[in-house]
Amino acid sequence: QKDMLPLSLLKAATGSPLLVELKGGDTYNGRLVSCDAWMNMNLRDVICTSKDGEKFWKLPFCYIRGSAIKYLRLPPDLMDKAAEIEEKEQQQQQDWRGGRGRGSGRGRGR
Repeated sequence: QKDMLPLSLLKAATGSPLLVELKGGDTYNGRLVSCDAWMNMNLRDVICTSKDGEKFWKLPFCYIRGSAIKYLRLPPDLMDKAAEIEEKEQQQQQDWRGGRGRGSGRGRGR
């Protein structure tokens, strides 16, 4: 199976449930709303568990800084979904490039 970049996987995981463990030991279970190039992410419908596993918080929404993340657990079927998205994006890029070659049909702007 083809290697998958973490950001491609996370992009494909938008809307999916995931578990995030922070370097401090707390864990967050929720649905991924968005993620940026630094792996900062927004989650919704979150259950936060303390490091010792004794305290729980239910949060409607939370922001997690990418540099604080130690571990991510994603749904197992996500690899296939991510591969499909990557293929579509590559196809769109090829279609876009195939339009006009070398600026044909344009003058030099004089």
